[in-house]
Amino acid sequence: MAADKAIGPIRRSFAPWNDPKARPFIEFRNVTKRFGDFTAVDHLSLGIYEREFFALLGPSGCGKTTLMRMIAGFEEPTEGHVLLDGQDLVGVPPYRRPTNMMFQSYALFPHMSVWDNIAFGLKQDKMPKPEIAARVEEMLALVKLGPFARRKPHQLSGGQKQRVALARSLAKKPKVLLLDEPLGALDKKLREETQFELTDLQMKLGMTFIIVTHDQEEAMTVADRIAVMDHGKIVQVATPAEIYELPNSRYVADFIGDINLIEGRLAPAAGNGARLECAGTGATVETSQPVEAAPGSEAWFAIRPEKVTIGLEPPADPTKNALKGTVWDIGYLGDVSIYHVRLATGATVKATIANRTRLVERPITWEDEVWLSWSRDGGVVLTR
Repeated sequence: MAADKAIGPIRRSFAPWNDPKARPFIEFRNVTKRFGDFTAVDHLSLGIYEREFFALLGPSGCGKTTLMRMIAGFEEPTEGHVLLDGQDLVGVPPYRRPTNMMFQSYALFPHMSVWDNIAFGLKQDKMPKPEIAARVEEMLALVKLGPFARRKPHQLSGGQKQRVALARSLAKKPKVLLLDEPLGALDKKLREETQFELTDLQMKLGMTFIIVTHDQEEAMTVADRIAVMDHGKIVQVATPAEIYELPNSRYVADFIGDINLIEGRLAPAAGNGARLECAGTGATVETSQPVEAAPGSEAWFAIRPEKVTIGLEPPADPTKNALKGTVWDIGYLGDVSIYHVRLATGATVKATIANRTRLVERPITWEDEVWLSWSRDGGVVLTR
């Protein structure tokens, strides 16, 4: 299902959320959803744009699937409004909404062939038989399953079943495709391949895709923007790069990828940057990032392990943005090795080294005394 042309230039230029004149295609306006005494979605407002691949990311029970089900019409908001292309969806039944949903289980009919599974919704809509045949053949070609048209689901691999479910969801040409953990049943390698196929397909069709997932890498790979959720609220909405490099809170920083969170207090700093004195690690952190908080305020310095340099020799200035410790443990992950360095204070900081050559002998190994260091713009200061 690979695209005929590279989609990178298109994805780089696609950013309607930065255009003050652009109107969201899907809007949640102060939406709350309660199930008895439990609040699944709490006074949430959100805009999703046409042709956007949008990800709802968060742990189980955070409200992401409830949001998607309100778009599909399987749930109605307790308060607030959900709009699609300017139309209020409250009271509109699922079968009258220009949406379709692909479930994690795929929900294929086991007694029907691939062809008939794809055609099922079209037959329910009483589409003329010649049009059904043409549409099914179009979908089979789209997902590269033409030779498997007469097979039953039990004769297919997991990846092929996933493509059948995708083709069936797309057959009715909805304006919005809702994907509820669509790749969860696939093995890791196939899941990674399918992620790129999904983005290629979404760009080719020019449709709005919304995916619910708890897999950070999946959201980072497929989405134009990600909404990170927690307890029914959206904590941050941004592009994958912004979510990873510029998290707005400890929750987002800790949820996305691996991170070192170093607690400290803000100290007076020269210039526009920030300075933290971190008693727990003994570090003095200086950044180029301005922080709107008074000296003495509690703050955290968040830095990714791959942005921490590890070496046997001290850096040029060991008094700031540097720490000394002992290698406590090493994790070999194939492409990288992650070092857990124990400091004199008892705290542990992680650093990553790319394995650029075949691993015969480690230049840095267990119980070595090492220095950790980072640049002024290597991390971000968080105040919440």
